[in-house]
Amino acid sequence: MSHTILLLQPTENIESRSWSDYETINDCLDGICKVYEEFLKKKTPSRQTITYDISTLFDFIDDLKDLSLLVLDNRSHTYVPRNKQFVKESIFKLMQARLDRQN
Repeated sequence: MSHTILLLQPTENIESRSWSDYETINDCLDGICKVYEEFLKKKTPSRQTITYDISTLFDFIDDLKDLSLLVLDNRSHTYVPRNKQFVKESIFKLMQARLDRQN
């Protein structure tokens, strides 16, 4: 379980930059999903419930100007940068593991 910092810039505007930190990488991945869910809520405020599939989440991630993670390596006590591809692969694995636990 590694401390993770999320660096996010949704648009070209540098003022849209933000960061968040999480106790674990899985918490961070859930946080990215929540960012997408908030985006969908703002986009369709009249809808009571929101549904999406992983491909639309990945499209959202690809459309962000920048999304990076800094993941603490507990052995070296340094932060390792991770890119969008890593994020998408990790979200896929996390969701697959959750589905497997349900079955």
